[in-house]
Amino acid sequence: MKAIYLEGEDREADTLGVKGLGELVLICVAPAIANAVFNTTGRRLRALPITAEALL
Repeated sequence: MKAIYLEGEDREADTLGVKGLGELVLICVAPAIANAVFNTTGRRLRALPITAEALL
């Protein structure tokens, strides 16, 4: 993983003026995997971790 620093500040989103995007990208991973499991198996799992035992 490589950190890239951008010029400028964002005082509206953060009082320090820091721009952060990493957290927003990581939030979507677990729901995407859960939806893929649902589309494949037809069973909606709402708790993590998703295990084979939970699908049985």
